[in-house]
Amino acid sequence: MKQGDAFAREYRVTEKVYRGFIDLFGDRNPLHTNAEFARAKGFPSEVMHGNILGGFLSHFIGECLPTKHVIIHSQEIKYLKPVHLDDALAFTAEVKEVFESVGVVEFGFEFRNAAGVKAAKGKINIGILP
Repeated sequence: MKQGDAFAREYRVTEKVYRGFIDLFGDRNPLHTNAEFARAKGFPSEVMHGNILGGFLSHFIGECLPTKHVIIHSQEIKYLKPVHLDDALAFTAEVKEVFESVGVVEFGFEFRNAAGVKAAKGKINIGILP
């Protein structure tokens, strides 16, 4: 991988992803699980857990890069707009820097909803394993 390399794919927050997250981690906060509660707080429906996007990042690093010899060192996600059930998210990532001496690659990334609105952005640093 080299500076400027770009990647794109789509992720969808399906019922299976949503229910799986709740079942695995037990986060049943009413903002995420009660439509009436979410509407009372100004949202059109339940707001999906932000860490679902973290799962999509893990999938990207583990399954979509041209090498499997990688490990995540750090990641930063800034949530800009809520994500809702059945949202299709356009994910893009770009290699921002390669630190060859220590085997680290830094990506900038973003998730945009179907309307093109940026829902989240951030950076992730991975190590290239020998």
